[in-house]
Amino acid sequence: FQLQASGGGLVQPGGSLRLTCAASGFIFDDYAIGWFRQAPGKEREGVSCIGSSGEKTYYRDSVKGRFTISRDNPKNTANLQMNRVKSEDTAVYYCAAVAVSCSTVVETSTMESGSRSEKYRGYWGHGTLVTVSS
Repeated sequence: FQLQASGGGLVQPGGSLRLTCAASGFIFDDYAIGWFRQAPGKEREGVSCIGSSGEKTYYRDSVKGRFTISRDNPKNTANLQMNRVKSEDTAVYYCAAVAVSCSTVVETSTMESGSRSEKYRGYWGHGTLVTVSS
């Protein structure tokens, strides 16, 4: 399992950013894809998740109406469009292939690290830093 998140950077409050997750080494459309984030000193929390077929999407309440998740199964990629970002969105963002329900992803958090997630029965990729600041 290999997942690589990219697209992070410095963005002003109210601005937009688009993160991309590139996956390889597994059957991409067998898994839901979750986007997680971890701020310094905090647990890693799920912010959005998309089902394996892409038909169902889920969001943590704090990002509803601002973030949009999508996936392109033939290209083995997933995206997180972040609009109207806030300072509290500052974190390292990770994508993960998960085998639990998407509702579990967006309603929970974890102190797990490394490449394997027992809680979400899946695999993390390397993260990308998003900094929201003026």
